[in-house]
Amino acid sequence: MDYVVLVKSDLGPFVGFLRQHGKVVAPKKKGERHFAFEEVEDARDIALRYIPTILPPKKYFMPQYETLAEYNLREGQKLHPVVEVEHIVLFGVHTCDLAGIQCLDVVFSDRPKDLNYLVRKGYVTIIGLECNEYCDAYASCGLMGTFLPQGGYDLFFTDLGDYFLVHVGTQRGEDIAWGFGLFQKAEPKHLKDLEVLRARKAEIFRPEVPVDRFLLPRMFQEGFEAKVWEDIGSRCLSCANCTNVCPTCYCFDVKDVLNLDLTTGRRIRVWDSCQNEPFAKIASGESFRAERSDRKRHRFNRKFSYPVKRYNRFFCTGCGRCSRVCMAKIDLKETITQLAQETGYLGALRG
Repeated sequence: MDYVVLVKSDLGPFVGFLRQHGKVVAPKKKGERHFAFEEVEDARDIALRYIPTILPPKKYFMPQYETLAEYNLREGQKLHPVVEVEHIVLFGVHTCDLAGIQCLDVVFSDRPKDLNYLVRKGYVTIIGLECNEYCDAYASCGLMGTFLPQGGYDLFFTDLGDYFLVHVGTQRGEDIAWGFGLFQKAEPKHLKDLEVLRARKAEIFRPEVPVDRFLLPRMFQEGFEAKVWEDIGSRCLSCANCTNVCPTCYCFDVKDVLNLDLTTGRRIRVWDSCQNEPFAKIASGESFRAERSDRKRHRFNRKFSYPVKRYNRFFCTGCGRCSRVCMAKIDLKETITQLAQETGYLGALRG
């Protein structure tokens, strides 16, 4: 795929053009310091410089409440599968959230495949937007290596002053770019501008914790009994804010909702959280992770250890949302630092 150029004055008409391809959603400012992905009708409503949105884009791929099937008891035990889809153009997705969507792709493509997710994903066009600088102090995209684009988009925009350099990532992206008609083929000077920006970013985005991320799985394995889990467990409120805002948390529950006629109803799935005590409770009433310290350790291992073994990738994107929303002020970077100190991995490099 190739690079093309869009002058900034053409962004408005481009957003208008995108509406031919579905509902356009993009980051919008919500109050003083918050942003949210919402439908936009005008490019002037889009926040091109924003810190991670309150909820990540996963809400468009895995809704908080989703109908999986409908039933009518008069028909016996038949279920009628339902896939709720909508053409959406997701504009302005940062690289950390692109990494989160890629994690969900891996999970829901694993056996048994999740057809609801995979079908819905096909209806969503993804247009990324590069972060030219840090969003805030909560981010750890330097540690996780997610501050540069690594695929997962149809088009990817980089702001280079009075124009956007746009990387075309898929055939769908190419169709949109050339269908709009105002993109220009990138010249060597445009690619040079990108090279200068990326070089500057390489100097800015450094590991926020002096830990070699490739040693993290070993560190978490050896730190299973570390004191840090008791420390943060004693502070955790089990509110599940951290999992709700995480771009890679995908645990869910399935429930039957019977209508008032007591005959028809829906089978739905809703977001669930490993931070809720009943999550790991079994029929006998026992819970595998009754203590908050156990649940916090489990969640961190689900980001830095277990998925590396299964999928060969981290499930932390460095977006910082979990630290940003934690009512107990549990900070991901502080937790990793304390664990690294306890296990002797602070400053260690691969041997």
